Amino acid sequence: MVRVFCIQSRISPRRAPRAFNQPMEAMTLSSTLQDAFAPTGTLRASINLGNPILAHRTDSGEPGGVSVDIARELAARLRVPVAFTAFETAAKSVETVTNEAADVGFFAIDPLRGAGIAFTAPYVLIEGCYLVRDASPLVSNDEVDREGNRIMVGQGSAYDLFLTREIKHAQIVRTELSQTVVEAFLRDNLEVAAGVKQQLEADAARTPGVRLLDGRFMVIQQAMGLPKPRGDEAANFLRAFVEDVKRSGFVADALARHGIKGASVAPAAQT
Repeated sequence: MVRVFCIQSRISPRRAPRAFNQPMEAMTLSSTLQDAFAPTGTLRASINLGNPILAHRTDSGEPGGVSVDIARELAARLRVPVAFTAFETAAKSVETVTNEAADVGFFAIDPLRGAGIAFTAPYVLIEGCYLVRDASPLVSNDEVDREGNRIMVGQGSAYDLFLTREIKHAQIVRTELSQTVVEAFLRDNLEVAAGVKQQLEADAARTPGVRLLDGRFMVIQQAMGLPKPRGDEAANFLRAFVEDVKRSGFVADALARHGIKGASVAPAAQT
């Protein structure tokens, strides 16, 4: 069940963030820009709870985490309230923004998703890793893509999209929720589970008889995005905002505040 949480944003007197490669002082917060981001009068942020590094449910049941903090900051700079719609899967979150039922979202950059969403540069980098049983003969990532191996992934996740393009010989098997990848991998007696490193490490810590393969098979570039029909002005504003919260330390502070390990602030975008 999808739940929508409406939260009044802190209204900030700060200037709007700079356009992608313009000084911050050159930016003005126009009514057309506010309308592009919040046509309903409220910034509607789509939150993917399937990525525990960036979002989770608080004890009160509301969404919390790095993504939520960034969305609140964006709403404050736009001087509008913010409302959150939380989803258990990335695919549903992407669909909601693509269909303009939400105004912004937090996604891993992927060409398929880019058809309907204008992405910023990444604000956080996350590792995608493989998990196997202790008794598995697999010892390295390059051994996974072989005939006879079956890889369990969360349907519609960043690593599902990546592996669907890259895997040539192994079989990809999908489960609905990223949080249940290891459970489904064990239940169906598959050879490999794929996912976000932190989620797999947490699953391995409470699941006897499994281990992570060394290294990573991909780096997940977590970015913000908005529907492409909102226009270039809004897209450039959002890109500038992401660069500003990276440079200012806001993202690093959010990662530290929520106790996030295994993720790093992305470098500044190349302009």
